[in-house]
Amino acid sequence: MMQRLVDNFLAVTKESVKTISYEWLNIILRLINGVSAMLLAIMPGKTKMLEGIHGWELRPSFRGPRLPRWMENGVSSFNQFVHELSMDSDSASSVDYSSGEDVDYDDDDDGDISPASPSSQGSRFSRASSYTKRRKNWAHLVFSMFVWLLLPARLILGIPFYLYSIFFGRGSKGPTSSPGRLQTSHVHAGRKALDHVVQLATDRRRGVIEDLHLGMEIFIETIFDGIHKIAACFLSPIESLRALFRWSSADDSSAYVATATLAEDDPTPTERKTRLNSSLNTDARTCQDVITELGYPYEAIRVVTNDGYVLLLERIPRRDARKAVYLQHGVFDSSMGWVSNGVVGSPAFAAFDQGYDVFLGNFRGLVSREHVNKNISSREYWRYSINENGIEDVPAMIEKIHEVKTSELKSLSERDTTEEANTEQPYKLCAICHSLGGAAILMYVITRRIEQKPHRLSRVILLSPAGFHHDSTFAFTALAHFLLWFAPVLQPLIPGFYIPTRFFRMLVNKLARDFHNYPAVGGVVQTLMGYLLGGDSSNWVGVLGLPHYNMNDMPGVSFGIALHLAQMKHARKFRMFDYGSPAANMRAYGSREPLDLGEYYGLIDVPVDLVAGRKDRVIHPSMVRKHYRLMREAGVDVSYNEFEYAHLDFTFSHREELLGYVMSRLLLVAPNAKPKSLRLKKKDGEVVAKQEAIS
Repeated sequence: MMQRLVDNFLAVTKESVKTISYEWLNIILRLINGVSAMLLAIMPGKTKMLEGIHGWELRPSFRGPRLPRWMENGVSSFNQFVHELSMDSDSASSVDYSSGEDVDYDDDDDGDISPASPSSQGSRFSRASSYTKRRKNWAHLVFSMFVWLLLPARLILGIPFYLYSIFFGRGSKGPTSSPGRLQTSHVHAGRKALDHVVQLATDRRRGVIEDLHLGMEIFIETIFDGIHKIAACFLSPIESLRALFRWSSADDSSAYVATATLAEDDPTPTERKTRLNSSLNTDARTCQDVITELGYPYEAIRVVTNDGYVLLLERIPRRDARKAVYLQHGVFDSSMGWVSNGVVGSPAFAAFDQGYDVFLGNFRGLVSREHVNKNISSREYWRYSINENGIEDVPAMIEKIHEVKTSELKSLSERDTTEEANTEQPYKLCAICHSLGGAAILMYVITRRIEQKPHRLSRVILLSPAGFHHDSTFAFTALAHFLLWFAPVLQPLIPGFYIPTRFFRMLVNKLARDFHNYPAVGGVVQTLMGYLLGGDSSNWVGVLGLPHYNMNDMPGVSFGIALHLAQMKHARKFRMFDYGSPAANMRAYGSREPLDLGEYYGLIDVPVDLVAGRKDRVIHPSMVRKHYRLMREAGVDVSYNEFEYAHLDFTFSHREELLGYVMSRLLLVAPNAKPKSLRLKKKDGEVVAKQEAIS
């Protein structure tokens, strides 16, 4: 009787503490969101900055109270406790605090596999077998009695690991699961693989605020659980000994959580091990997860550049297609940008549906530092500029595409074995590039033509390409001058711009979700980002929450690329990297100055489509028009078009008008024209190229 009174008193007190804690936290969060709303109201130009966030409401609208994560099913832990207590008055159906098994609070129910129900055969089997094993393990019982004598120290030292196991275990404990591991000889590899794919392909993020709610829940539960165990030691010594025994047997140094699942054809429960440190509730999906989740085929190709960098060339394969498209991302981006809008709004899926074999390129510059030299230092890895993107990364990936497509098409057709087929490319390859990718592809085409090597391309579509930066904003101008002045000092100290630790990468990913849940705070961040980038209204807050900005890996930018862009702006030319001395430039280019790529636009022998955004403040339309003007003067088959878009709208936003235009340009691919002859000569120590059409 006394035990029941203590249980009821602790349960009511615990729920009261939870309610007070949650309400205080919610008051603080409402205060922060309210102050942010006041700041947003007085910020100039907020309407323009918030255009990138679709569906944004500047007028406040009534919102119902947000239930915390632990109450998503509408039932609190206390209500669940009362319900279970009223189901049956005996100890078998009531909540048994002394058993050490807490109520399942459903902290993250998105896609988790539920434990076996109490009435299932597997659940009865697991409890019976584990109970039998415990009774037979007398030696372990003696050891547990000794551990019981050290209960205060155990509570103090065990709480951190207990918190960690509950916080990252997601559904490992509950009234229907056994604390021990479930042993079985039947392992279904196909089901485990499916579970792994579903877990990765589902957005399982929790924001920092949601983690605070969950952390408070765990902390309060742990404290009251400890208080209850101490009270049980005095009121029910025998029952507390049994609970301590079960708790000791549940501890495992391998940090695995056992969950019972039923196989499709076998009622015997199977064991699914989940590492505690692999579930931090961040969206860690990869491009492969997004593609395969939507039902498209996928293939990953490793590409090694001449200087040892390992690149990931991803593919949505259509092996029998004689037309292929190569998509290349820009700065601080990856192949995820081309598939992030799903089936309807992503260029990669649209091209595949049009019959193209789709290849998604990834530049060097990831936190994981993929390189043939596994021990490469951070300073060595990040020592590159846009030169390496254009003359190392792009050639390696396009040559790999040529190798793959030629091999596949030759195996499909006997006609490819003739002498004529060997002299011609059996497929057409188009390139769609954004921002920095556009500058790299232009550098690639020009340098390949100077070297008299085939570039394999049939058409190039450039979305807001980099290269000319004479009309950039004040912030970019100040940053460019700063980099040029302090480059000798900063370059050895800051090899690249990236987030080096997993914790802060996780924090960025989680904060993006909080910015979405608290729109006033997100609006302030969006507006400040717009100010910093000269008024560009791209959805900068939404981009931070994309899967390729996750804790495991993240694209970065080398100091050399930032310095190269600053050099272009200062020189007002689209030129290659300046190594800082005439001797170094002479060794690299054969001239005292870097090659001015704008002067070699006449070598471009494929149609080029330039697209600019009127709201783009990162690469202003005037910069893209300079590309167009120089290409027209050089006789290039070039087109130009503008849309009412900001810089990131070309990849991260669903723009049906832009997508239709890009697909229409792809359909204009014509048979390869006769190549132009190339003649090089020296003039004042510089290389000059002339071209003549073959008659």
